[in-house]
Amino acid sequence: MDRTRRYDAVMAGGGLAGLSLALALRQGLGDGARLAVADPAFVAEKPHSTDMRASAIAAGARRLFEALGVWDRIAGEAEPILAMEITDSKLGDAARPVFLSFEGDVEPGEPFAHMVPNALLQDAMTELARERGIELLASPVARFTAKPGSVALAFSDGSEASAALLAACDGARSKLRALAGIGVTGWPYGQSAIVMTVGHERPHGGKAVEHFLPAGPFALLPLTGNRCSIVWTESTATAKSLLALPRVLLKDELERRFGLELGEIEILDDPKAFPLGFQMARAFVAERLALVGDAAHTIHPIAGQGINMGLRDVAALAEAVTDAARLGLDIGSPDVLARYQRWRRFDTLAMGMATDGLNRLFGIRSDAVRLVRDVGLGLVERMPAMKSFFIRDAAGIGGQAPKLLRGETL
Repeated sequence: MDRTRRYDAVMAGGGLAGLSLALALRQGLGDGARLAVADPAFVAEKPHSTDMRASAIAAGARRLFEALGVWDRIAGEAEPILAMEITDSKLGDAARPVFLSFEGDVEPGEPFAHMVPNALLQDAMTELARERGIELLASPVARFTAKPGSVALAFSDGSEASAALLAACDGARSKLRALAGIGVTGWPYGQSAIVMTVGHERPHGGKAVEHFLPAGPFALLPLTGNRCSIVWTESTATAKSLLALPRVLLKDELERRFGLELGEIEILDDPKAFPLGFQMARAFVAERLALVGDAAHTIHPIAGQGINMGLRDVAALAEAVTDAARLGLDIGSPDVLARYQRWRRFDTLAMGMATDGLNRLFGIRSDAVRLVRDVGLGLVERMPAMKSFFIRDAAGIGGQAPKLLRGETL
């Protein structure tokens, strides 16, 4: 790496947030912009993701991927979610009545979400970034110093560079956020999400199901073929015990929650557990620095919004930067970063509080509380306009959505 090299923007972190932001800035700033993504995963010439999880890509995020040229590369493995059912029950209940359901499209012919394997998406964006001349640096950013007009970067291999803007896309334990002195507010839930892929005998018909059980939500999310992605929330101690079981006993516990609707089931991969918590950065920006994705916020997966919130960050920051560049302004200036923070902070906090509240509400083991919340779900079920509002908001296309989430190019 040339010690004197200057970039327009550097993305610290080569996950979905960092790569999608780099691709968005390439589109907005043009081929002449110098862009780089720094992540030790790029040490191999052609690294492949080992992330076995799948994510629910909401309609707004899918539009973003279409606008960036990513979607065509993954569409064949993207399973549309055509309907969703929500139940509220105890584990031993003989029946799980559906209290709330969502069907139909956010727009004609446009499902409200698709399930996409994370590894497929990661690899497609890595390949596209290379094709579009985005530098993939195998050394992470170790230190940075904001100066007038630029930010000086020191990488872990001892090389140096500068940029107009540094984007911290380095995850929930963001080193750059800590170096910037940005604190966080948050708490652990004492829960972990067990994630696995399950094969089943009968077709799922594109239907997602979320059972709200006392220990936490149990979600069945449709994948291509006769497969589902499972997100199974338990207390952290219980999750650890479950994963320590012999596979045949783990399958028995899975069947108690999965049910018999789709016939015989089979665990297709190695289940893993991920601890859950709420975390919000006290600021999304600092001098020459923007926090993006998990570096700015992590929320409960109860509504499947984690990755989608990060992609909303990407769309907002890319648009703010692009608008400034076209006016001949400094893309890392305080005004540009302030616009990004205003655009994202309230929406993110509102979603974080909503998912936190839902998790706490459904975790109350009281028949009286259960009756009240089921009545509430039933009322929403009978109000089509409210259901439509919730669907469009969760899809990321409600309100003042950035251009990329509307499917427009920058």
